[in-house]
Amino acid sequence: MPSFAFPRSARLLDSRCYDRVFADARRSADRYFTILARTTDGHSADESLSAARLGLAISKRSAPRAVARNRIKRVIRESFRHARADLPNADLVVLCRRAAVDADNATLRASLAMHWQEIAR
Repeated sequence: MPSFAFPRSARLLDSRCYDRVFADARRSADRYFTILARTTDGHSADESLSAARLGLAISKRSAPRAVARNRIKRVIRESFRHARADLPNADLVVLCRRAAVDADNATLRASLAMHWQEIAR
């Protein structure tokens, strides 16, 4: 049975990791999220050898209220934990769009599931 934990090794922790993804990434986008994915080759000390890593970039401009930002981040982390075993070795950065604030959790989870499937291909 796969572990659904979200350990430190599953997160992008510093700005260098984020910069690497922003510099050279594949995009998957819909009306709620944009996901940037950059496959890792495991040569750098920062890159995980075993699984996908997640970074969140949820701005105040896209979700002005902290309550909404935290809800969106919680949904993203939960979805990622469940999909992580099926994802390739990649660094992922999730950005949300303004429409995500008004969407319910089920809609956000469905959107993310579509993105995870697209990235897995």
